[in-house]
Amino acid sequence: MEKELDGLGYLPLRIILSKLSPSDIIKVSCANKRLRGSASDDSLWAQICYQELQLSTPQDDHGNPLPCFMLAYQLWREAFSMYPWPLVKRVKRCWDKLKKWFNNNFPEAEATLRRGASESDIEQLQTLLKVKLPLPTRLLYRFHDGQELPDKMNPKTASISWLGIIGGYSFYQNSVNVYLLPLHQVIAKTRYVIRYLGFSSRSKCIIVASSFASSRKLFFLNCTNGQLFVGTRKPLTDNEMIPCVPNTLIHSVHDLYGEEQQDAMLLWLEEHGRRLENGIIKVRKEGDDRSINLFPEVPPLCVTTVTNGVQVRASAVFVPEFSDLLDEAEKFMFAYSIRMSLLPEGCVINGMTFGSCQLNRRHWIIRADEEVVSSVDDEAVIGKFPLLHPGEGEFVYQSCSPLPSPSGSVEGHFTFVPGRLADPRGGPFKVQVARFPLEMPDYVF
Repeated sequence: MEKELDGLGYLPLRIILSKLSPSDIIKVSCANKRLRGSASDDSLWAQICYQELQLSTPQDDHGNPLPCFMLAYQLWREAFSMYPWPLVKRVKRCWDKLKKWFNNNFPEAEATLRRGASESDIEQLQTLLKVKLPLPTRLLYRFHDGQELPDKMNPKTASISWLGIIGGYSFYQNSVNVYLLPLHQVIAKTRYVIRYLGFSSRSKCIIVASSFASSRKLFFLNCTNGQLFVGTRKPLTDNEMIPCVPNTLIHSVHDLYGEEQQDAMLLWLEEHGRRLENGIIKVRKEGDDRSINLFPEVPPLCVTTVTNGVQVRASAVFVPEFSDLLDEAEKFMFAYSIRMSLLPEGCVINGMTFGSCQLNRRHWIIRADEEVVSSVDDEAVIGKFPLLHPGEGEFVYQSCSPLPSPSGSVEGHFTFVPGRLADPRGGPFKVQVARFPLEMPDYVF
């Protein structure tokens, strides 16, 4: 075999080496001087680094530049030698996808990601909290130690409270924006709920994500089974927390030699990246602040209807932190977002075009499963009578509704008048809102 390879020209030998695994390339390089030289060709290692790690320039796991790709690959393997290599590549792909989206769409949030934690940082957390982190979560923290958190006491950093990479929503006076916590905050917040809120340390749960807006929302990672839970209105017992990922998808969370190790944290962040990449959720601006808004933007979770030139988009999110699993009537809370606008052609009724129209009334039918649980017929929306003009931005408002079941829907209509309520240019007309779902999702954010 050695003689056959030694007799090949550069190009055939290069092609053969490119088909081998990195470990086999290293073995071949030990055969003789010529094979060692071919196996050291940096273009070969550039291809390997790109295929396995998506590296386009030689750098170590902290982003520091290196002189060649061969050294880069060697240092990456050494830095993560205690982890299964397929899992290292998967976690890096997860972070790469998230950071690419943030770089293109929300760079100010990407800038809050911290440098990766060290193994000693992780060991310190495990010692202090008496837990053993699942392998995928350990690796997630090795790449990025959560986010820099806002200083709530400093008014100059108030807007930073909207830079959580998980995002959130608002309705009435409630606002949620979820950050990934750095390890020192995981320790501090977990100790706090154990010491002051009666949370059991025997649960082996740690707080890994939290809202830093007006409403509290906490995510707990069970370090024993790898499931991620979100707290409800009463989060301090297992019965009052909701799993964020289907249990059937979690396996081999502590097994170094198992196949396809995946815990809820990794699955959750991968799903978050998919939703961002596919435009299911987007960055939305409110006032001077931008944030990731968890109200869906695409069908079938978001519906769009146009009546007489008035466009209405509607979607909903499950709100676990206001749900109460022990309350039969209000077990599941949902918030919904209504976005209305007047299309550029204006308000068109019976062939006549009007330059504005104004909302007067709303009518909602809310169902749990297929049973009507609420019917609303009243003036205005959140106390406002929005006046729409062609081509202006959407008027957006949020509201909420509790349900006794995890599945339901909302549909209805708004009553508008052409012109203004104070100066109507015709009779009232109905603007339909198609039925949109209230569904507790498989992945809870």
